[in-house]
Amino acid sequence: MLETETVLDRRRLRRSVSLWRGAGVAAIIVALGALMLSNDNLASLTGEKQIARVTITGTITEDRDQLKLLKDLADDNSVSGVLLFINSPGGTTTGGEALYEGIRGLAKKKPVVAEFGTVAASAAYIAGLATDHIVARGNSITGSVGVIVQWPEFVQLLDKIGVKVNEVKSGPLKASPSPFEPLDDASKKVAQDMVADGFKWFVGLVETRRGVKAADIPGLLDGRIFSGREALQLKLVDEIGGEDEAVKWLKDAKGVPQNAKVIDRKAADESGYGIFGMTAGLAGWLFGPSAADAANFLLRDRTISTLGLDGLLSVWHPSEK
Repeated sequence: MLETETVLDRRRLRRSVSLWRGAGVAAIIVALGALMLSNDNLASLTGEKQIARVTITGTITEDRDQLKLLKDLADDNSVSGVLLFINSPGGTTTGGEALYEGIRGLAKKKPVVAEFGTVAASAAYIAGLATDHIVARGNSITGSVGVIVQWPEFVQLLDKIGVKVNEVKSGPLKASPSPFEPLDDASKKVAQDMVADGFKWFVGLVETRRGVKAADIPGLLDGRIFSGREALQLKLVDEIGGEDEAVKWLKDAKGVPQNAKVIDRKAADESGYGIFGMTAGLAGWLFGPSAADAANFLLRDRTISTLGLDGLLSVWHPSEK
């Protein structure tokens, strides 16, 4: 009899332990889910109307995650409007083109406003052109309408150190212009034609989207930059201000609900689930937001000085001389 009771007690104990283990695992899963599910996603799940704030910084390239985010926002019923905060010197012309098309696709379904930060030039200005309204600070740097292609030439250096590069190519213009041979007229014309074609496309965007004649704006065809105040006078932007003015335009001019909250929405690789995001998040938790920003810059930011860019560029960068 005692042995039977002992066996039954052990079985009950095992069931109890299994139950508590299951509850513990479930609690861990719920906790992890809560950590991974940001306020942004919670707002989407509850259907709360929001203004999605998308930040575009650093060097602009053809970022598939970013383009997917724009498509997702277009299909998100909880998003009533989109605020693009742009703080970038530009990047590749193709990257600007892809971003422009992505924003225009979004703008067909949701009102989109751009807020320019310190600089929104070249390909970054292309992104601004895709929006319905541009707000810039009075001292924002914008403009720099143009296209450039650059390559180094090592011919004289190689001659001095006694190195010769041999090649066999299918045609005289294959892989030309090349850093390993002097620039000839035919190669220069190929590069110039490509730049001219890209520039014509860029200028056409400015004229179509801003309702201006490029030739009537002093310096625009020369690729000059403008302050926000100058850009406003020349109709390159619509308003001087910051986020408050951008949000006010969405609510007053586009009928976005007055109680809609501004919620940050990020592309998949910016979500903070990777090692870089986790490191920056830990730094922020331990030392504050400034430490998180510094960690993001050091670990993730792709700037002009650290990213090799190929192809046509639409970028503004002050001379280091």
